[in-house]
Amino acid sequence: MRVIQAEPAGTPVPDSTAERRPLVRRTEVVAFALVALLVIVIVAALYVAKPFFLPIVMAFVVGTMLSPAAGLMERFKIPRPLAAALIVAVVFGIVAFIVALISAPVVEWSNRLPELGSMLKDKLHSFDRPIAMWHQLQSSLGGIDGKAGTEIQFPKIDWVQPTYEFLSPTLTEILLFLATLVLFIASWKDLRRGLVMTFASRETRLRALRILNEIEGSLGSYLLTVTLINLGYGTATGIICALAGMPNPAALGALAATLNFFPIIGPFVMFVILTVVGIVSFPTLGGGLVAPLAFVGLTFVEGHFVTPTIIGRRLSLNALAVFIALAFWTWLWGPMGGFLASPLLIMALVVKEHVMPDDAPHLPGSEPEAN
Repeated sequence: MRVIQAEPAGTPVPDSTAERRPLVRRTEVVAFALVALLVIVIVAALYVAKPFFLPIVMAFVVGTMLSPAAGLMERFKIPRPLAAALIVAVVFGIVAFIVALISAPVVEWSNRLPELGSMLKDKLHSFDRPIAMWHQLQSSLGGIDGKAGTEIQFPKIDWVQPTYEFLSPTLTEILLFLATLVLFIASWKDLRRGLVMTFASRETRLRALRILNEIEGSLGSYLLTVTLINLGYGTATGIICALAGMPNPAALGALAATLNFFPIIGPFVMFVILTVVGIVSFPTLGGGLVAPLAFVGLTFVEGHFVTPTIIGRRLSLNALAVFIALAFWTWLWGPMGGFLASPLLIMALVVKEHVMPDDAPHLPGSEPEAN
């Protein structure tokens, strides 16, 4: 009978001589670091050179959206340069009309800001007691002094000029955008052909052509569909404001249609505007909240039923991805960046579907089981 000697407790196990592959290789870390540095450099360049890149990118995206219209006009024997000039003129006229419709009441209300601020403060005295209780709770938890600032405090109007500078582009940017837009639409066919022919193999050329065609079709249908939805959305908002007795219902409807091009943030800003206008314009708080609450119902129906039914199946965009893209591009380029967020996300999804299709090899252990 053989006796096996027991090893004392705590004896280390001998090292295995088998070679194990590292979880992350050094080359992968270097590649990831280089890509991260490249992204940081690109973002920094886009942020610093915003006056140049924003009009150019805006013209490329909008020009891709309007290219199908130029192709349609070309079928009716209209030269493409002339079609590009006509399309840009019509779009610029529509934008100028909307700006003129909105700017008149905005200028009128901005001149009455001190008066409107005092009126709003007087009508919100009913919230002084809850605010005082909130300050007392903060003071009991070691926050601010509960005796100070128990009333609603409104910010000073020093933000008006910085906000105007943030929202309004310079004349140079507008001219650069218009010139680039006309030239892009007029020469889009040649640009697309040249971009496709830069690739060597036939398969790669066909893939690039499919990507460009799908981007053009997706952005064109997105612009047309969203524009029609927003026109109906703005019309419904104007009708709600007119029935509720709000001032300037046409301007409020046009503003709602314009802000709805900015997903998530636009409807929220419109709700705040309607709430402030309603509280100031009506003698009672309940009367001033009729139009904002009706607008909330309209936004719920539009966001959960109308838009998903019309474009949800064709352009299924994840809400989190839309919000992150909106926040990033708004931070980078302001309101125009927010407008470009969804089109740029659509372009990225189209490229992803063609470069990394769904039928690509799956990760180990994730293959679908055979029936």
